[in-house]
Amino acid sequence: MIEFGVDTRDDGIGVVTPEGRLNMVSARRLKEILSELVANGTTRIVVDLGETSFLDSSGLGALVGGLKSARQAGGDLRIARVSPAVMTVFELTNLDRVLRARESVEAAFDD
Repeated sequence: MIEFGVDTRDDGIGVVTPEGRLNMVSARRLKEILSELVANGTTRIVVDLGETSFLDSSGLGALVGGLKSARQAGGDLRIARVSPAVMTVFELTNLDRVLRARESVEAAFDD
């Protein structure tokens, strides 16, 4: 079972940390978390994938859905600390061009 850490930093950036396998079962919860953050006014979100051991197409779909919601609300969604195994999924689907990985959560919005 996957766990989700959710935190809103002092600068207003929401940080979501999925811990475990981000698959069809857990992607629904991620989508709900991202939607709740945006609905509550947190439109700049970092998904920290440093503790995510696996990602499938459902997980990608949840991330893309969160990205779309955040951008429609005037914000953005960034990913950080992506493991090589999870990065391979982004590269195979060319989503690494849309969701460019950042080295750290702290630096995700430093541009």
